[in-house]
Amino acid sequence: MPKYKFTLPSSSGTDFHSAEHLPLVVYFYPKDSTPGCTTEGLDFNARLAQFAGLGYTVVGISRDGVKSHQNFCAKQGFQFELLSDKDETVCKLFDVIKLKKLYGKESLGVERSTFVLDKNGEIIHEWRKVKVAGHAQEVLETLGK
Repeated sequence: MPKYKFTLPSSSGTDFHSAEHLPLVVYFYPKDSTPGCTTEGLDFNARLAQFAGLGYTVVGISRDGVKSHQNFCAKQGFQFELLSDKDETVCKLFDVIKLKKLYGKESLGVERSTFVLDKNGEIIHEWRKVKVAGHAQEVLETLGK
């Protein structure tokens, strides 16, 4: 059984089972409706057909709830699912909960990261401490090689 197999509630209103959507691009982001996360979501959304053309499904994961995800998808027109990981189970599986500093205050949060899972559910590419600008395109180019 693949190490990176998970099930989470989705913005579609159903549970998302990763094993049913492989190969998969999974991107973790800190918070719905914030500037960087909105830009990143829009960048992935704009390239969905290209990812699909390479055989990949794209999903975003944060600790926000399903209702927040649904509002975020509706407002931005995302054509892919956002998954809710309120208890951080999948975030911990991928080791993306990190100590972050904001205005001198430290807190645990989601480190912006992207992972590509192959048809067996194993990680074949990963990006950590992602900078939003150009990231979705970089992932796409890596998969197209």
